[in-house]
Amino acid sequence: MISRQDITGMVLAGGQGSRMGGLDKGLQLFHGQPLARLALDRLFPQVGCVAVNARRHLDVYATWNVPVWTDTPRAPGNNGDDYTGPLAGFLAGLSHCATPWLLTVPCDAPLFPSDLAERLSQAVVRDGANLAMAWAPATPAEIASGAPALQAQPVFCLLHKSLAASLAHYLALGGRKVRAWTAQHPCSQVAFNQPHDPPQAFGNANTLAELRGLELLVAS
Repeated sequence: MISRQDITGMVLAGGQGSRMGGLDKGLQLFHGQPLARLALDRLFPQVGCVAVNARRHLDVYATWNVPVWTDTPRAPGNNGDDYTGPLAGFLAGLSHCATPWLLTVPCDAPLFPSDLAERLSQAVVRDGANLAMAWAPATPAEIASGAPALQAQPVFCLLHKSLAASLAHYLALGGRKVRAWTAQHPCSQVAFNQPHDPPQAFGNANTLAELRGLELLVAS
């Protein structure tokens, strides 16, 4: 078993928030608390230390007394900016963390499992892998459209620090897709579909309406 002290937990809050009208998603409130703050609080008991990956409002995140790691600037892409998606956040975490392992979670899924680190850690030890990814049951709508019963949750990843060079190379070549990069390495797939796993554990909020819907789900 990997010791929790050997894992840095990092909240990915560097997205563009395009489906929220450009709002900083990590600072939107969920039952009165910023989403990224809630994610940090949920991660903290599972790991040795925590950090935030952000691209704006760095002064606000810094008031939470945790490290704030920004993406390494890159050449502008087709949309005219240097945004390279969550993999840039992965690389920021791998480049800065002082532990052998990095656990990433998005800021917009406030109900992720409280045993996420434990189960991903068990999987990499069992499989001799250097990364693990969570998988969760598809929604009824996804199943109705013909999607597989289990869906990858690519930004819920446990990564070994030795992967930094591979990731930097992939990004330098223009790669952007998490699963295309993870497919280059032994990757444990961890299904969170046990009877005790709440179906909404990986529910995320891409829009303000979805955020309000998650709040109502928790309140009901």
